[in-house]
Amino acid sequence: MFERPRTGERAVLVRLGLGAPVDPEDVEEFVRLAESAGAVPVATISGRRNRPDSRFFVGSGKAEEIRDVVNAENADIVLVDHPLSPSQERNLEKLIERRVLDRSGLILDIFAQRARSHEGKLEVELAQLKHIASRLVRGWTHLERQRGGGIGARGPGETQLETDRRLLGQRVRTLTDRLRRIQRQRETGRRQRAEIPVPSIALVGYTNAGKSTLFRRMTGADAYVADQLFATLDPTVRRLTLPGGTAVVVADTVGFIRDLPHELVAAFKSTLTEAREATLLVHVVDASDPRREERIDEVNRVLDEIGVDELPQVMVFNKIDRLGLAPRIDRDETGRATHVWVAAADAIGIDLLVAALAERLARVAQRATIRVAAGAGALRSRLYSANLVRAERHADTGASELDVDMSEHELLKLAREPGIEILAVDSAGKTCALPGRYLQSEVRQLSSADSLSAES
Repeated sequence: MFERPRTGERAVLVRLGLGAPVDPEDVEEFVRLAESAGAVPVATISGRRNRPDSRFFVGSGKAEEIRDVVNAENADIVLVDHPLSPSQERNLEKLIERRVLDRSGLILDIFAQRARSHEGKLEVELAQLKHIASRLVRGWTHLERQRGGGIGARGPGETQLETDRRLLGQRVRTLTDRLRRIQRQRETGRRQRAEIPVPSIALVGYTNAGKSTLFRRMTGADAYVADQLFATLDPTVRRLTLPGGTAVVVADTVGFIRDLPHELVAAFKSTLTEAREATLLVHVVDASDPRREERIDEVNRVLDEIGVDELPQVMVFNKIDRLGLAPRIDRDETGRATHVWVAAADAIGIDLLVAALAERLARVAQRATIRVAAGAGALRSRLYSANLVRAERHADTGASELDVDMSEHELLKLAREPGIEILAVDSAGKTCALPGRYLQSEVRQLSSADSLSAES
């Protein structure tokens, strides 16, 4: 349906340097991307142009070279490491007489193979449909077959192209409606889990940096681990007890990659939700990657795009065994743990990482005094189960006053729960009373020079 490379298909790979020479490491990454999709690269063609050719992207001479190599290698498909316009893709296919897939289409195909949850599959299919919407030409009869055949599916006076577009639009609307329902259900479940806002940690990083291996070492979960790009797409969430007894939720998320188009970010919206809801991000980096600084920048760009770039972050340099380095914790001038060096595959430095995470979460937490209504006993019990309560006092009314340690983000979520009243927050060593009439709107922690305020 989406012209995906079939397993074992012989592929010719194309990569241009636009205004600069082709970087061999970019070519190597694209080879791995093709292999992750199941293709067998048989030749790589590179070149250099100041700007893309409007007709073929690669220029007419290079397009003819690609055709000759495809014929010589008996290749089945051409994979281009650039975004192609619909006309460029069609022109190349007409000249080469083989299927052509650009970078976006290739990544989407890998997403389709990796998605395991129902929501993930729907998200990927929706992204694929949007990707091909502008590429519709005559012959997309598979959309009619999904509706039970061409007879009765076509509107009066419609051309084949108009019919295809209408059927595609109907499928997009159907998928969008299904995803909205699933996301509403997911949000309901998330709100129920957030009744006791247990701190959450999300693992993020460039693809194949070792996030899933690290996740497995930290939590003991049977996470899928493979030496391939985008081995993880659907989010995996597990509970972890840190030193001191604090319970946290840890989520493994999809890896990012160079030149990830904006529209593809939506294809793994469900897994990125775990990052948006996190108390702390663990940014996993392949320490042995010679381009690790570029990888870090690329991940931070996507984090900025989804609005989580300001969340507290611990950077984990993984695979230190390849560099002959010892595990360690790096700290800033305030003594805060900022970087941890580990080798997840050999379980080296995992204890240091877990200790650093416990320390960072303790720094994020603030002491607050809350009142729990007599009828909210189950909520009180869950606060104790999460090891968040530091002291308790009972009132004649049957209510309880609890001193709890929570991050501001978690406290805001707790303030929305019925039967909960925030009485005071210890901000930078200064305890400030909080007027009850503001509790169901917004709580904002200010510096010790200010008072707590709220905005409706």
